[in-house]
Amino acid sequence: MASFENVIQAPFYNFDQPDHQLKGNWSRDFFKNDRPVILELGCGKGEYTVSLASRFPDRNFIGIDIKGARMWKGAKDALAWNIGNVGFLRTNIEIIEKFFGAGEVEQIWLTFPDPQMKNSRRRLTASNFMEKYKRILSPDGIIHLKTDSNFQFRYTREMVKENNLKVLVCTDDLYHSGLLDDVLSIQTFYEKQWRERGIPIKYLAFQLNNSEPLREPVVEIEKDPYRSFGRSARD
Repeated sequence: MASFENVIQAPFYNFDQPDHQLKGNWSRDFFKNDRPVILELGCGKGEYTVSLASRFPDRNFIGIDIKGARMWKGAKDALAWNIGNVGFLRTNIEIIEKFFGAGEVEQIWLTFPDPQMKNSRRRLTASNFMEKYKRILSPDGIIHLKTDSNFQFRYTREMVKENNLKVLVCTDDLYHSGLLDDVLSIQTFYEKQWRERGIPIKYLAFQLNNSEPLREPVVEIEKDPYRSFGRSARD
């Protein structure tokens, strides 16, 4: 990873660390252009990031994850295939504001994040994370969520409803919705596994159009009847 020109490694040590030198200048200084920036948070192996970059050469894409052993594959593939509009950032999403300036990001993709059913503050669609996204997204920026988790999907819908956010697309069964296109049909490693298990894929796209502090929804949501890929169902 240290030898890859398309990778920045800056793991989280403390909240007082200074802003990264690329903050506000990713397009100019990293990609050497003036195109919009799109993020995939929790990118894993980077399949979605690389696939998006190959489909949209007029945009810059950055996959972000803390686990370098996973994103190594996406970074390696992007170099091998000479896809120049994709990069990878190894860091913690909790400090995302130290890497991106106000309005620098056009879209954020959340592809199959851990639903964090026991800890809402670690949930990537929780209001505390949304406040961070709101500060780096452009005024008309879009957040995309693809998930197998009914808990994650329902929680996010309730968060959106609680804060009167603008919903662009919402379906609890993407592959039977008629919405599939060249972008939404991209499948990550985990998405393929969930589909093989017969679990419907949910998709939600929305905008953070509320300038007020975001509130957490107060609602009981049934937890998923399975834990995670490769583990047995809950008792």
